[in-house]
Amino acid sequence: MAKALELLFKNGEGKSVRISIPDPITPVDAGQVNAAMDLLMEKDIFIGDLAGKAGARIVENTVNDILL
Repeated sequence: MAKALELLFKNGEGKSVRISIPDPITPVDAGQVNAAMDLLMEKDIFIGDLAGKAGARIVENTVNDILL
C-alpha cells in the first residue's frame, strides 16, 4: 500500500493546489506539517503564488495488478 502526504493550498486566484509527498515519515506530526506549509508560502518557491492553507491529509492507495 502506497502512502502520500498531501498538502492542500489555495492560490491567489482561489484555485486548489496540491503538493504530494510520497512515503511520509509516520506518525505525521501536525505541528511540523503546519510549519512546513507556512514556510512554503513564506518562501514563495512555487509558481502559482500559494495564498492560503486548505488542509493536509494522508492518502493511502492499494494497487492490485491483474495483468503482468
